[in-house]
Amino acid sequence: MSKELESLESRSESEEFKEYMKEYMHGEDESEQKGGVKEGVVVSINEQEGYAMVSVGGKTEGRLSLEEILDAQGGLLFNLDDTIPVYVSHKGERVSVSYRKALAFGKAQEKIQALGEDYKDKMIEGEIVRESKNGYVLVDREGVEYSLSKAQSSLKRGENHLGKRLKVCITSIDPERGLISVSRKRFFDVYSKHQHEVSKKLVESQEIYDGVVKSVTSFGVFVEVDGVEGLVHYTEISHRGSANPSKHYKEGDGVQVKALAYDEEKKRLSLSIKATMEDPWHEIQTKLKVGYAIKVVVSSIENYGVFVDIGNDIEGFLHISEISWNKNVKHPQDYLELNQEIDVKIIEIDSKNRRLRVSLKQLSDKPFNEFISKHRVGDLIEGKVATLTDFGAFLNFGGVDGLLHNKDAFWEQDKKCKDHFKVGDVVQVKILKINKENEKISLEMKFTQPSPVETFSQKYKVGDVIQGAVVNIKDFGVFVNVDGVDVLIKSEDLPPLKKEEIKLDDVITSVVVAIEKANNKVRASVRRLERKKEREQLQAFNAGDDKMTLGDKISGKF
Repeated sequence: MSKELESLESRSESEEFKEYMKEYMHGEDESEQKGGVKEGVVVSINEQEGYAMVSVGGKTEGRLSLEEILDAQGGLLFNLDDTIPVYVSHKGERVSVSYRKALAFGKAQEKIQALGEDYKDKMIEGEIVRESKNGYVLVDREGVEYSLSKAQSSLKRGENHLGKRLKVCITSIDPERGLISVSRKRFFDVYSKHQHEVSKKLVESQEIYDGVVKSVTSFGVFVEVDGVEGLVHYTEISHRGSANPSKHYKEGDGVQVKALAYDEEKKRLSLSIKATMEDPWHEIQTKLKVGYAIKVVVSSIENYGVFVDIGNDIEGFLHISEISWNKNVKHPQDYLELNQEIDVKIIEIDSKNRRLRVSLKQLSDKPFNEFISKHRVGDLIEGKVATLTDFGAFLNFGGVDGLLHNKDAFWEQDKKCKDHFKVGDVVQVKILKINKENEKISLEMKFTQPSPVETFSQKYKVGDVIQGAVVNIKDFGVFVNVDGVDVLIKSEDLPPLKKEEIKLDDVITSVVVAIEKANNKVRASVRRLERKKEREQLQAFNAGDDKMTLGDKISGKF
């Protein structure tokens, strides 16, 4: 940029600053007498018009806006005849008074005195509380006001900036008026150089520094060290791993940090809190081994498991499957609570990925081993219904579950456990099978009553003629019900009946050809019944005509 352009810009900013100062001082200009703080007396209050008249000595009175003396609830802070401090300024015969400016003036005077003569380029942080045509008023945490012209703000014009917090540098002070002027542009110039120098020093020294938390976000904590801000990423807060920043820190907290790196191009300083502490994993590797039993404290509970505090800023993970031998654990909080002290067994130490897994159930005897030491196949036992499914029911025997399949519960094929039991029912069953390899137990209940085929066999035997209604038609044959037993007649055993003509509920007469008690099955045949009838007719005929020759019998047959 040419010197002429720089000069023009400088004059433009200077003029804009003068205009802003007039606004800030409520219209004071060079013709005004410099004001000051005086004691004033409230002589009248006009709530309808929104002002009060304040006497500042003699016959001099000034108008004070009621907005300046309202509390947070909208009530007046002062009444008639109360004495209050006001900032008084004169323009000719007109007198201006301000309670707010009197307070600001007092705080500004204290700040100016504290700053001393070496005030230039000192950095302050404040919030924009007011905006006018040409500038802003910033207030720091101590309530001191600072004037910032728009030309020195580096803020986009036309946007709302109220409430924004800015870092600025002090450029000038006016003790008589209690004014402290600041510049954000100057801050960028000064801070950029300062940030570079300090950041490099922090990184190179690798020392531990005291810092102050400036803000907390979801991704980390911004900490100020020697006037420079850096980010502590949430993974650099604790050796435990990723941490929730808001659970550990709040704005204004003091904290020790160590610098990790400085990105000169992006001007970003990376800090670490956990780097200031000894890595507890060194102790884990030397003092703990898989199989050790240790005391821990439950630090957090999730749906999928529990995190436990091992001490020394290390957390272990207890998966839901390692809480109990009971396979029906719905939620960890049904077994454990926050801050509970428990004994666990270390089942994995992954130093590379900094993971430590523990087990609670492995410190107790395995229920399955205890079960098989007391029970054998064929034993009768009582169990409580734990779960009902479409295929059967799971019964619990004190930490061990066994499956009662529908087909092993009832002789009838269409019956289901879920239609006959409810969770919590106590049922007597027989141990049908124990699978030690897969730790599974199969149960049976239908033994308590004779099978329908057993009852059927007491009434019928192979060769007996039976009669039953058709209850099911399949590709391979039809089923007829006889005394509660579904008897199968295969397709090849149906002739002379035609299968395509058979309908449900048709009554069919047949002969029993097989009774399989072990498989609970009965088969019958129409075809064999016809043969039986033929044999009986032939026998009857032979008995009635002893003189008939063999040839006659054969010719009669055809």
